[in-house]
Formats: sequence, C-alpha cells, structure tokens
Amino acid sequence: MKNNNWIILSVLFLVIFDIFIWGQIVFGGPNENLEVYFLDVGQGDSQLLVLPGNVKILIDGGPNNKILKELSSVLKPTDRYIDLVVLSHPELDHFSGLMDVLKRYQVGVFVSNGRRGNAPAFRDLEKIIKENKIAAVVLAENDKIKYLKNRFDVLSPSKNLLQSAELNDTSLVMKLKNEEVKILFTGDIGKNIEEFLIKKYDLSVDVLKVGHHGSKFSTGENFLKKAMPKISVIEVGKNSYGHPTAETLNGLASIGAQIFRTDLDGTIKLVINGANINFWKKK
Repeated sequence: MKNNNWIILSVLFLVIFDIFIWGQIVFGGPNENLEVYFLDVGQGDSQLLVLPGNVKILIDGGPNNKILKELSSVLKPTDRYIDLVVLSHPELDHFSGLMDVLKRYQVGVFVSNGRRGNAPAFRDLEKIIKENKIAAVVLAENDKIKYLKNRFDVLSPSKNLLQSAELNDTSLVMKLKNEEVKILFTGDIGKNIEEFLIKKYDLSVDVLKVGHHGSKFSTGENFLKKAMPKISVIEVGKNSYGHPTAETLNGLASIGAQIFRTDLDGTIKLVINGANINFWKKK
C-alpha cells in the first residue's frame, strides 16, 4: 500500500475468494499512538482510525457529504489516501457519505458484509467502487484484520444473521484490541444481536461505540454488564426518533461509563498510548 504500508496480496485474495474460513489483512509500519475519531456527521455513524504508520481505516460515512468536512479537519490537505473503508451495513445513514469519500480519496480496499442495500443509492455506491477499481472484500463472523499489535476480530454477522430481513441485524460488529485496550464497534445492532454475542464472546471493552445512535432497541442491560466500557460514544444528530433515549443514557450511567455524544460534543478524538486513553472534544 501507499507510504510503505502494505497488504499481503495472497491473503487478500484468499479472503476475496472465501478460501479460508477466516481471512487476515495485514499491514506493516512503525509503532506509534493509535488515534480514534468519532466523527460528527449528524444522524449517522462514522469513525476514523489512524494507526501507527498513518494507516487509516474509515468505518461508515454518515448520511451525506458532511463527512468530507470532518475528514478535512483531521487529515492533512495532501493526505488523500485511506487504506480501508469499512461499511458496517447498507443503510443510508452509514453509506451515503462514503460515495463522496470514494470520489475524493484514493481507497485501498472496500470492506463490507456483502449484503446489498435496498436504497437505489446503494447501486450508485457499487458503481463508484467498480469505476475506481477498488478491491472489494467481504468479511463476516470469525474474520480478522491485523495490523502490528492491533487486531480487529469480526464478531458478527454469522451466515444466518446475514440473511435477516432487518438490515441493522447484519451490521459488522468488530472488536479492536491490542495489548492494552479494547474497543467495540457495533454498527446498528439491536438487543437481539447483543444477546447472541453475549453467549459467544468476551465482550469486555474499554471503549464502546454505542449501537444504533442510542436507540431504545440497543444497548441492553445484559450487554452493558458484559461490556462494562469506561468510555462510551453515541454518534447522533438532530432526529425525530428520540435518540439517544433516556433508557440508554441511564444504562450507561449505571455502569459508570463516561458518555460522549457527537450532537453535544462534536467530533471526539481518542489518543491511545499503551493503556492510557486521552480524549478531546471539538465543542
């Protein structure tokens, strides 16, 4: 990849053709801090991870082109390369902004759960990926992304969940962990998927990206007792759904989690150095 970052192509092709039960995407680079940005894109989701060696992973792109302004505030004007773009699931408030990202930035690999969206705009996204000749990789439960001491474990969706009529249930759920810190990215999963994950995995984390913008249908009591995050981030904007709900906020407060909200705090930046997590708020 660009700037001395690289992908082991043989492993990438194995992932693409689904030869392995689980795949690995492996990068190389110097050892520095891990930065995680929860971008203020309004009523939608978008997280940017800047890993050692300036390896960049963008998860979701929010509902519109506001993502471009947020990326410009984080990245240098000359930095127009994103190693991985990950779409958690094909809902407009997660993928619409990615169309603008793919037009402005050079992207190494586009990662998704393989499920096609129902919105006509999803065909436009597929067209951009094809026209820009971006490698497309499908990941699911048990797949992994590795980078130095950092590893993403894909916890969901399973093959069965991927067939769900509810697109939120198909969200890629990924747990990032290194030697010191664990972060859980949940997409828009609901309590039913949380209960499924509780039975299969150790969900304890330091940082939780709260599911479905703080909806009452996510972030259940059992799930929180297993996760026990020190820091929680709700990505939410002006909406008519009541997000985030008092139920979710009270649940997070009951376990002592520090709560950040992009509607109140703007973009939230976490800098992780070993076991230390420092944070900044834009507002």
